[in-house]
Amino acid sequence: MKNKFVLGFVMISIVALLSSCAKVPQAEIDAANAAIEEARGVAADVYVPAEFAALQDSMNSINAMVEAQKGKLFGSFTAVKEKLAAVTTQAATVKTNAETRKAEVQAEIETLLTEVTALVGQNKELVGKAPRGKEGAAAVEAIKTEIGVIETTVTEATGLRDSGNLVGALDKLKAAKEKATAINTELQDVIAKKAGVRK
Repeated sequence: MKNKFVLGFVMISIVALLSSCAKVPQAEIDAANAAIEEARGVAADVYVPAEFAALQDSMNSINAMVEAQKGKLFGSFTAVKEKLAAVTTQAATVKTNAETRKAEVQAEIETLLTEVTALVGQNKELVGKAPRGKEGAAAVEAIKTEIGVIETTVTEATGLRDSGNLVGALDKLKAAKEKATAINTELQDVIAKKAGVRK
């Protein structure tokens, strides 16, 4: 009778031990998911999309591991816990990188706004010096129209920046600067040729 009691106690202890070993690390899963959401909260998917995608892939892989271990009689979550700790750390890094990139984009936007505004001002001055002639007048009017489009783009970019769409604003300003620079080069070339002919 005593042996049966001892055997029963040992069996219960083993079952308890196995069930505790195979317990899903829900607290660690929740912490990792919370860290990922914090990264998403600072728009990591926008500012560091590759890093954020890798983070999500890692979490998806862990979820698959959890399901695989849950299906085993003697499942172990030791490796899962290690990976969850790594993902939580990775998520914090991704969040920091996203915040850094966001600040860089904001600074780039301000620089581009200054540069494009200056180029537009120069281009307007250069238009006044550009030769008219037969074809020149039509070309000058076309350039004036293009300058107007650039100014509209700058206004739109400023609106996007103010509404929080920094990436959209940056893209518009890059395109505006490229166009304004091309106009500036074209006008300077035409004016230089005109001055050369006069000499």
